[in-house]
Amino acid sequence: MAPQRTLDHGLDHDYVIIGSGFGGSVSALRLVEKGYDVLMLEKGDEHSAKDFPKTNWQVRKWMWMPELGFRGIFQMRFFKHVTVLAGAGVGGGSLVYANTLPIPKRGFFESPAWAELADWEQELTPHYATARRMLGARQVPFLTPPDRILKQIATERGQPEAFEQTHVAVYFGDEGDEGDEGGGGKPGVTAPDPYFEGHGPERTSCIKCGACMTGCRHGAKNTLDKNYLYLARKLGLTLRAQAEVVDVRPLAPGDGSGGYEVLTKEGKGLFGALRERKRYTTKQVIFSAGVLGTVDLLLQLRERSLPRLSAHVGRQVRTNSESLIGVMTERRDQDLSKGVSIGSIYQTDDHSHLEVVRYGSGSGFFRLLMAPHVGGQAPGVIKLLQAMGQSIAHPIQFIKSYTVPDWAKYTIILLYMRSADGTLRFRRKGLLGKHMGSDLERGEKPTASIPEATELAGAVADKVQGFAGSLVTETALNIPTTAHILGGASMGRDETEGVIDERHRVFGYEGMYVIDGSAISANPGVNPSLTITALAERAMSKIPSKRAGHSSPLPKSARGALPLLDPS
Repeated sequence: MAPQRTLDHGLDHDYVIIGSGFGGSVSALRLVEKGYDVLMLEKGDEHSAKDFPKTNWQVRKWMWMPELGFRGIFQMRFFKHVTVLAGAGVGGGSLVYANTLPIPKRGFFESPAWAELADWEQELTPHYATARRMLGARQVPFLTPPDRILKQIATERGQPEAFEQTHVAVYFGDEGDEGDEGGGGKPGVTAPDPYFEGHGPERTSCIKCGACMTGCRHGAKNTLDKNYLYLARKLGLTLRAQAEVVDVRPLAPGDGSGGYEVLTKEGKGLFGALRERKRYTTKQVIFSAGVLGTVDLLLQLRERSLPRLSAHVGRQVRTNSESLIGVMTERRDQDLSKGVSIGSIYQTDDHSHLEVVRYGSGSGFFRLLMAPHVGGQAPGVIKLLQAMGQSIAHPIQFIKSYTVPDWAKYTIILLYMRSADGTLRFRRKGLLGKHMGSDLERGEKPTASIPEATELAGAVADKVQGFAGSLVTETALNIPTTAHILGGASMGRDETEGVIDERHRVFGYEGMYVIDGSAISANPGVNPSLTITALAERAMSKIPSKRAGHSSPLPKSARGALPLLDPS
């Protein structure tokens, strides 16, 4: 039973959280745990396992394009400098991410961009531990053929110790009950909640279908709706899906110390039509809609309802400097789609690494967007001619690779990342400023052509008799693709340096926070989901319980790393 909550300020809620990804879900649980009345607003849909597409050819179920009636879990946004992949729906990026939960290298914590604000490595260490426990992280207990290829390449390059199996948010079953391929429990076995002393939902052990990124239909992936959000709702969180926030205004002129009104459009209507307009009042607001949601909304609000926002909104946007290359094999003796989305990693140096990625069998949508991979920095026209030359020089490989009956079954996707630190700026542009665009802010322009990535793709292709391809935007335009867009509401000492302080409080407004990937103020060089979760845990640890003497209603396994009542 959710505890009864009283409001002492005459408003609808203590907190309104905009967005339900890693930052928002953590905030929701920790706040209701501390006795606050919390409303969460998510513009995407709520999905059950049966709602997820069987393959990404079911575009209406997979893609988020509400203007066309597509209300799935995956969105692609094309900018001048980068193509962004992101999640949509209740649970945010957890619905589509590849489950990996790495801790960044020391350089991330010591980056000059934010190092003077806190001792980040020391402060975040306990919160990383909490985040991994809450998300059910476990090292992948088996190797698949693509993992073995990556391990072999690391060994051949004299770096066998640089290969490791990833930590992922997946339930593999009873560790003592060995399954196939070297570890994990028996696949497809449903068990009572194994994480939160019976207070969470039942789980089903991973069947190694490889379909993590199109939505787990089997109950093995530890998405946010199965941990943070699940527990928060049991404690009384109010969550409204299909609720797009269109305005946030102080209830009285000034800094918002008297609270805020949050205006929404709710429902499924196309192009905004037939959607119901609603109004909520709250003492405090947390923006947690991810970079595509939070930064876009803050840029709009700075022009009208929140003029005190820092001019740094939209600045210091980063990627993990990725390169995505697909290697399509002409062999048909191995199914490369089996496993989890990312099961292993090869750390080529302190700043770069390579992961092998997969989609589940049947998910071949991306073949429509592929072109032969071409390295180097030549102009787009020349690279297109080079790509055509590759297909002509290797016609049999090219034809076999691009006519393969099951693209995911016979393709290894290589995800190369490094911690370079150039930044972009997002701003409103286009007709009447209705769309968000990108500019180069500082450092080198993001590039899809990274020499080591091309070299490693060639090594993998040699081992599988494969043909390397990239998204056509990468080959033709040298525009990289990222699933890890970060920043835009970065930290600083004051509003002349950033949008928020080191406790995620927005400069210029009382009771307003940004807690999501927008707040990450340096390049982690790895999947940022765990770091967003840990930062959110830290931010929430700074907020005291609503009432002195309040005790947590959660089981010990689900509590945060620090006491509920913070004396500071």
